[in-house]
Amino acid sequence: MASYNHNEGIVAGIDEAGRGSWAGPVVSAAVVLGDSTELIGLKDSKKMTRRAREEVFNHLKRTAFLGVGFSSNKEIEKMNILQATFLSMERAVSALSLNPNTIMIDGHMVPKGLQNRAIPIVKGDQLVPVISAASIVAKVVRDNHMSLLNIKYPGYSWDKNAGYGVKAHFLAMKKLGLTPSHRLSFKPIHNILCEEN
Repeated sequence: MASYNHNEGIVAGIDEAGRGSWAGPVVSAAVVLGDSTELIGLKDSKKMTRRAREEVFNHLKRTAFLGVGFSSNKEIEKMNILQATFLSMERAVSALSLNPNTIMIDGHMVPKGLQNRAIPIVKGDQLVPVISAASIVAKVVRDNHMSLLNIKYPGYSWDKNAGYGVKAHFLAMKKLGLTPSHRLSFKPIHNILCEEN
């Protein structure tokens, strides 16, 4: 059964992963905690080891309601990273098997499609357990997706860096070139494109 707050009804938390990455999608997760969901271990995903995130994710799959939304790198190019993030959040809510009355979102802005029931909370991933849960789900799902893309496009170490702008990724782009999963409008990628032309 879903966790229910008498003032706010069914409450979902939303967070995203991958906004700053140079490659791959941005992924959002919407989570409604179940009555049996353990709050122990729920904290900002960035402060957890990969193994700890996986363990909490597996617990959440068994005890909570999860919805995940992707916006592809092509959609990021088409509409910009902010709007693509908002789209992934709306998709995550649509993917839930129940309809939350209140949605708590990490950050200070909310998507237009969720404005009538969304509450933005700055540092929500550190302060609100249901948002912390969403941050863990989004991070694990995206990391796993990037590991699959790493098999398709080897050499960029996406299974380790998740497409973020670390030195190994930059050097691989210079050596191997760009893939269809790179975000061409992001400045470091754009600069490499300009050098090639």
